[in-house]
Amino acid sequence: MSFFFSSFLRCYCYKRPPFLAYQPSQFHLHFDFLLIIPLLLFSDFHLNMGTEAVEIIYANGLSKICDGINQTHSDDQTHTDSSWFEESIDEDLKWSFALNSVLCKVTSEYQDITLLDTKRFGKVLVIDGKMQSAEVDEFIYHECLIHPALLCHPNPQNVFIMGGGEGSAAREALKHKSIEKVVMCDIDQEVVDFCRRHLTVNQEAFSNKKLDLVINDAKAEIEKRNEKFDVIVGDLADPVEGGPCYQLYTKSFYEQILKPKLNENGIFVTQAGPAGVFTHKEVFSSIYNTIKQVFKYVVAYSAHVPSFADTWGWVMASDQPFCFNAEEIDRRVDERIDGELLLLNGAAFLSSATLNKAVSQSLLNETHVYTEDNARFLHGHGVANKN
Repeated sequence: MSFFFSSFLRCYCYKRPPFLAYQPSQFHLHFDFLLIIPLLLFSDFHLNMGTEAVEIIYANGLSKICDGINQTHSDDQTHTDSSWFEESIDEDLKWSFALNSVLCKVTSEYQDITLLDTKRFGKVLVIDGKMQSAEVDEFIYHECLIHPALLCHPNPQNVFIMGGGEGSAAREALKHKSIEKVVMCDIDQEVVDFCRRHLTVNQEAFSNKKLDLVINDAKAEIEKRNEKFDVIVGDLADPVEGGPCYQLYTKSFYEQILKPKLNENGIFVTQAGPAGVFTHKEVFSSIYNTIKQVFKYVVAYSAHVPSFADTWGWVMASDQPFCFNAEEIDRRVDERIDGELLLLNGAAFLSSATLNKAVSQSLLNETHVYTEDNARFLHGHGVANKN
């Protein structure tokens, strides 16, 4: 039974319920997945990856935890072709995709870091068992993270990026002609080093003279700086228990440290976790409500990211109102940005800020506020809580 199942298993199992993936071409894939569910239930094929370890699953049901660089099995090409990575979404839900190889796996002082070469999504960065970025569709996440805030600002000249060690957020910010300085502050030298080495798409950004790369805790770095910024970006890892980032989602951080470092018409934007129909209450609604306690004007928006297999959310905030329309955004894109955006235009951004009824209602009714003693976490654990 294991052989039959593994022979027909394809990488079509989505991280979230099938109807959240809206592309028409994917409907038959979901139907295939429904057909193989009985095989999964009655076969002896098991997928056994823990959240903090990268475990490769072979077609024969055996697994191997990969620790080194370029882990391949040339003695049996079938094994290489049938290797899978699993992300634990919840106690009863996993998301898996086929691998070519494990490029790098290290455990730094702060987190488990893995760089995978996948068959469908290209190079994939995984931190603490959670997908962070995939080569083929990271432009969706990073365009949504960076450009709405910079385009809504009248004249952005300096940007502070919290996190962003892979360099993609800095790359997008540096496309704006008005930008004079981008400070990218990541706590983990290991992340920055092997992203510089392996993610060639960002090499130009890393070598740009306008980029000020700092290895430090973002909270400490932004607190000690005397300068203020037009835009501050939270390109942080998801809040997981024991991870290095959850304190950077708290009301006290936003209110006492971050907001005072914004210029008068400054804008803050952060990634805010899964924002799907069934996942937005995990952290998205809480992050939105926390920011709403600190800033006068807050906009939540979302987009589908295929490699995340879910809708993802961002929150943008300022004490100045956001006055924009599709035509004005398109005009600013043409005038301000070098190169072409792959996803965003004026209509796309306005659409992304139009949330469905279920999510909108949850944001309206949310009461939880992030504090150091009362945080919400996504499923999984950081290095500090591995044991």
